[in-house]
Amino acid sequence: MTFEDYLIQKKINAIQFKQADPATYVDWQRVFVDVHPESFTAQKKFLLNDIRRKYLVR
Repeated sequence: MTFEDYLIQKKINAIQFKQADPATYVDWQRVFVDVHPESFTAQKKFLLNDIRRKYLVR
């Protein structure tokens, strides 16, 4: 699973997220490559909700 696929699964618009907050996007992408998707979700659970609210897939 790629990071972009993960974001889609979590209903986050990857393009908007990458354009609006590239530093966070790249940081999360690096972490995602190193850990299992479930571990990533556990680490970023509350942050994911904030990002989803900002960049919801419509």
